[in-house]
Amino acid sequence: MNNIMTKYNNFLINLTLSSLLPLLAFLFMINPTPSYLSNLVVFGDPVDCPHPHHHHHREDPDEDDQSVISSICDNFPTNLVPPETTNTSVFCVDQNGCCNFTTVQAAVDAVPNLSIKRNIIWINAGIYYEKVMVPKSKPNVTFQGQGYTTTAIVWNDTANSSHGTFYSGSVQVFSSNFIAKNISFMNVAPIPGPGDVGAQAVAIRVGGDQAAFWSCGFFGAQDTLHDDRGRHYFKDCYIQGSIDFIFGNGRSFYESCQLVSMANPVPQGSKFVNGAVTAHGRASAEENSGFSFVNCSIGGTGRVWLGRAWRPFSRVVFANTVMTDIIAPEGWNDFNDPTRDQTIFYGEYNCSGAGANMSSRAPYVQRLNDTQVSSFLNLSFIDADQWLQPYSFF
Repeated sequence: MNNIMTKYNNFLINLTLSSLLPLLAFLFMINPTPSYLSNLVVFGDPVDCPHPHHHHHREDPDEDDQSVISSICDNFPTNLVPPETTNTSVFCVDQNGCCNFTTVQAAVDAVPNLSIKRNIIWINAGIYYEKVMVPKSKPNVTFQGQGYTTTAIVWNDTANSSHGTFYSGSVQVFSSNFIAKNISFMNVAPIPGPGDVGAQAVAIRVGGDQAAFWSCGFFGAQDTLHDDRGRHYFKDCYIQGSIDFIFGNGRSFYESCQLVSMANPVPQGSKFVNGAVTAHGRASAEENSGFSFVNCSIGGTGRVWLGRAWRPFSRVVFANTVMTDIIAPEGWNDFNDPTRDQTIFYGEYNCSGAGANMSSRAPYVQRLNDTQVSSFLNLSFIDADQWLQPYSFF
């Protein structure tokens, strides 16, 4: 009986969290000071968390357990799970035991190595508190959630707890042809204060080529989205952070995304800058990498730069983007290294809003004309015709 009550209580907790997540996300969009991030940390200490990889298939339940699970699964949306085809395999994940897998990592582990099929990991609504890694040996994986305000993978590592920023990601993707739809990636480590060392906390690291994210959420503070390397596409995504919250050396196209700063508010009239949207890591002119943001919006709190030159050849373009007054007048920062001014490529084109005023921009920032911006305005920037499939393909 104790086993039954434990499972039932866990179900009630999961059900409550699943129903609260849309409300929490909605409240955050109104006021991007995410008090709920600290609330989510109750699942475990930032260092002494229960390790997710120990939870795989649910053990065979006894008769009493089976009745509890059956009642929990009465409303399971079986009609939403896609059927398998000759080109696809489906791995169903539900934290209440209504599928073959209760954790996302267990489903990833079950995907055959070097599979040429599209392996759809269908993830039911809920908060999956685990650290997930998709290795290079498992290409063609899709994470399909039920909406970025109702399905989330959450962990709370930091640079300190994981021995480096690059390893702190709640989700780490090293495989090629990865797709994510309608799901959020969160890092709920404590929000760092000014000058904190080792508090960087990545929500996802994307280190494989040809990755696409459709209607996904990325939640964190410092270093939220590690757009590490490879060609990537982000469409209709919600990306939140404070310092360098989109960083890396990827070649990526961001289309119609919401970029939301959660940096602390600054006093009116102050010139203090306490955040940055991007920190691109292009290190040489030979590297074909960069971030292009088209038809996006930037808002939230604090005063932030559009980008910092993490590496000397950092390359970022904002086109047709609406910017609120949180953008610092100078717009960009050369990482306080004037020698980078001759090699970085920071451009703006046809942007609007109070933050798009270029009259006080740093001297190295380029106001792009139609010719200069043309290669950044469409999906040819990431060679999409060679690999990107439409949203409805799988």
